Amino acid sequence: REAPRRVPASPAGGGKAVPPSRQGKKGCLVDRSSEEYRQRRERNNMAVKKSRLKSKQRAQDTLQRVTQLKEENERLEAKIKLLTKELSVLKDLFLEHAHNLADNVQPAGTEPPRASPDSSGQ
Repeated sequence: REAPRRVPASPAGGGKAVPPSRQGKKGCLVDRSSEEYRQRRERNNMAVKKSRLKSKQRAQDTLQRVTQLKEENERLEAKIKLLTKELSVLKDLFLEHAHNLADNVQPAGTEPPRASPDSSGQ
């Protein structure tokens, strides 16, 4: 059995492919006053309206999400800035403390000077 061929709607190939069963219907005369035609047009118009509303809603949702993400990004960048500043302060405190400890450490093999019980200043 032969697979249906898809034929581009235009020579450029930019249109939708049309199955062979539908190709002949364009040349067919349609009774535009018939009830069936009117019902098909009505259903199609409703489907188009629904599709456009859905598309519009998706675009609005996307725009809203973009706005939310931008706001969240700004908050996170501010938090990064604050935490970076806090880290810098803590590093400075730590280095100062480490430096003070290093100044108080005596070289190995030497004892720190002891205060004799007589020299308490009395």
